[in-house]
Amino acid sequence: MLVHQALARAAQECPDALAVRDESGSWDYRELDRFSRSVAAWLRERGVGRGDRVLCCLPNSRQLIGLMYGALRSGAVFVPVSPDARLYQLRSLVEDCDPAVIVTETGNPLAGDSRQVDVARLCERLPATPETVDEANAEDMALFMYTSGSTSHPKAVVCRHRQVAFAVQAIAERLGYRSDDVVYCRLPFTFDYGLYQAFLCTHAHATLAVTGRQSEPAVLKFAHEYGATVLPLVPALAALLLKLARRGRALPPLRLLTNTGAELTSGTAAQLRTAFPGAAVIRMYGMTECKRITIAEPDSDFESPRSAGTALTGTQVDIVGEDGAILPAGQCGQIVVRGPHLMDGYWRAPGATAERYRSHPVTGERALFTGDLGSLDEAHRLTVVGRGDEIFKRRGMRTSTAEIEAAALDVPGVTQAAVRPPGPDGELHLWVATEHSAEDVLRCLFERLEASKVPDRCWVLDRLPQTAHGKVDKKRLWESLKTSTTK
Repeated sequence: MLVHQALARAAQECPDALAVRDESGSWDYRELDRFSRSVAAWLRERGVGRGDRVLCCLPNSRQLIGLMYGALRSGAVFVPVSPDARLYQLRSLVEDCDPAVIVTETGNPLAGDSRQVDVARLCERLPATPETVDEANAEDMALFMYTSGSTSHPKAVVCRHRQVAFAVQAIAERLGYRSDDVVYCRLPFTFDYGLYQAFLCTHAHATLAVTGRQSEPAVLKFAHEYGATVLPLVPALAALLLKLARRGRALPPLRLLTNTGAELTSGTAAQLRTAFPGAAVIRMYGMTECKRITIAEPDSDFESPRSAGTALTGTQVDIVGEDGAILPAGQCGQIVVRGPHLMDGYWRAPGATAERYRSHPVTGERALFTGDLGSLDEAHRLTVVGRGDEIFKRRGMRTSTAEIEAAALDVPGVTQAAVRPPGPDGELHLWVATEHSAEDVLRCLFERLEASKVPDRCWVLDRLPQTAHGKVDKKRLWESLKTSTTK
């Protein structure tokens, strides 16, 4: 069942159930489905056909979700873009994907572009009683998800309907969202972890609660007001939640916390369970190029502190050595993935696609070479060691940025940590968010790591910069370091 068909089913089976709410109001499944049909009809009236791109530069809202489902229903490709994108960035993305329609907030960031429409005006023009428009099929392109990488500009991962539908079904099977759940999504829809919360909620007939540009300290306030039972997070958001919870803020009735995007340490998981009694923690691993790879059992960090779980049903994970051989349990190599959730590749980037998607060394099947290093245990549970460019030898000892960051986060009072592999000068730098001094942090690291793994320099900040997806922005940290050392 394709994702827009799942919405139609929810509207038929539970039309009055709450589908989505934001700061300004809510829609039930009947209303969300009707809005999406109106969007599909409006797009068709404008001549937008199958395969045409619909770029939406909007904060999270009911309207954004309705626009997404309407575009998918019409056979168009939904392209989410951060509402905080600068004009330079927006122009680059528009040039790359060549959208038929550009939906923005009030204002005119792309002056003179006839494809641009203000979301408020669009909603005013939607047909009140749209005819049924259901043009998409399983082989049509559904999403362009822009992801940054080694190139100077982000690349769009091309996701077809059948790939998205498979991923939703496989993830839903493991997470077990319920119809009485309220999933509070603080993550932007430009991050597939955030966007897929809409699909997972529709699949389960649950309620999705979102906020747009609310300040971060309001996250616990809204989670409580919405009555959130499920909260998807990344480590930076986990640190913020713990800080707010310690201030005695009213807590939501959470039963489940999920994590991906960056490793959630077992120490942070334990603190979350203490702060939110009754909430289980599920750790996951994935990448936009195939959506999700592994999901762990709830609270599995008790038994396996670093495990990201086992592969999704219907998929396979192998660990491949530098010589192309499949490695046995316990040995570290590149994580290689097979399955129906492998996306098409990168839009208009055949070279990058061929580099990432290659033939499996044993079966010859199309496989995703993730570039990440990890190992499988005898129970096929995956431990992610880090990216290939974040594994390095220092003074003869093999280590990773993830290992050092985990040790830093184990120091009481350290809420964020980031490490960059040694540069040309050979120095290893650590950035932390804490009230401790740099000397105190390094002294604590000598108690936790071999001397060769302890950074040369520690930089203490009130808070580490973040990307739009809530991950620590190591590029900005490195650039700030280079700037400070050249002054």
